[in-house]
Order: sequence, then C-alpha cells, then structure tokens
Amino acid sequence: MSLNRSEQTLCDYVMQHPEERHFWQQKVRDAAQQSADDHAAARRLEADLWAYHVERSGVVEPFRSNAAREGLARTSMRNLAEYLLRLWTAPRPKPARPRAEN
Repeated sequence: MSLNRSEQTLCDYVMQHPEERHFWQQKVRDAAQQSADDHAAARRLEADLWAYHVERSGVVEPFRSNAAREGLARTSMRNLAEYLLRLWTAPRPKPARPRAEN
C-alpha cells in the first residue's frame, strides 16, 4: 500500500511516539467495533486523522514545516486509515454465502 506524503509523515510520527500510538490503536479498534464494515470505519478514521494532522501542524515538527511549505489543503487519509485498520484489528469474518438448494 502506498501512502501519500501527509499520510506517511503522520504514520511515522505515530509509530515513533508510544503515547500517540496507544491512543490511535484504541481509536482504530473503537472505530472498527462501532462501524458496520471496514469501509465505514475507514471513512470515520480518515476524518479523525485529517483533523489530527491539522492540529499537529500548528505545534509539532515535521508537520509545522510541511504545512508552512505546502499549506494545509485537504489531503486524503484513506489509505492510512485502511492500513491502520488492517494493522491493529483482527480480520472480520466474511459473510457466509447462501447455500444452493438442490
């Protein structure tokens, strides 16, 4: 899976800071439990990840310098959301196919 520059920066930051990682692990698991499927969980997480990215851009390097250089135009965080769901949650069981009657 390929992450864009903003997603990669955020992912690296979260993985390097244990408190942030634990916070996001719980947030990802909660989103997975509260959502009907992985797509809904990813949409929910994407919005949270972008809000977090904007918040960090005001106070923490390398977010601050990236925001000064590139601005804060809305960037998709969907790939990162899907990656974190796969990384930190158990796979969901696939729905059973209806049995063909003979």
